[in-house]
Amino acid sequence: MSEGKRDTDSATGQSPDGLLPRLLETISSGHFAPGQRISESELARQLGVSRGPIREALGRLEGRVVERRPNLGVRLIEMDREKLEELFRVREALEGMAARLAAENSTNTDLQRLTGLLEQHERVIQGDAQGGYLQGIGDEDFHVSIVSASGCGTLKRILMDEVYFQLRLHRRRSGTQPGRARAALSEHRAIVDALYARNPERAEIAMREHLRSARFSALGALEE
Repeated sequence: MSEGKRDTDSATGQSPDGLLPRLLETISSGHFAPGQRISESELARQLGVSRGPIREALGRLEGRVVERRPNLGVRLIEMDREKLEELFRVREALEGMAARLAAENSTNTDLQRLTGLLEQHERVIQGDAQGGYLQGIGDEDFHVSIVSASGCGTLKRILMDEVYFQLRLHRRRSGTQPGRARAALSEHRAIVDALYARNPERAEIAMREHLRSARFSALGALEE
């Protein structure tokens, strides 16, 4: 029997890989503070699964969202200003290229999907008393959709496997900064407009400007 089969939850049929999106959402919800110990039993209770798949899924997140310390267990990573700024600069370069490629390679279906996401996000902002701009994981995420539309699997793999995992913890904090939600939505519209115009240079510039603003917001949230 394979490792994956052995660790699949017998009651729910939930595998460690299948748990990852839910686990990441729970960890990044603000319930755990940076550096705080993460209880496998508490997570298992919250997600309605046994501890085996939770332990295995946490292992997949080690070095990206959590770290395991000898005699201290698993803890949420702590990120200082230098590390956060480094991640955002890498993200700006990679997503700037993704936006440029998406202007060249995206299909009409891709563009319609992005337009639909913006409409959905506007409704979320209008209905949120805090004015937050908290997106989903995977295909529901505006940035992931653009990276997918770029047609570059290498870019998507680097961003999804490294950068996005770590930055998501801070996106939830910076996304609720006063005024940031509506500014981000406006910046997203500028990116989509450039994609519709099939203007690679404009798309890259719009994405870089957006992520620069996001970086300033995240660093401000970190200092607070």
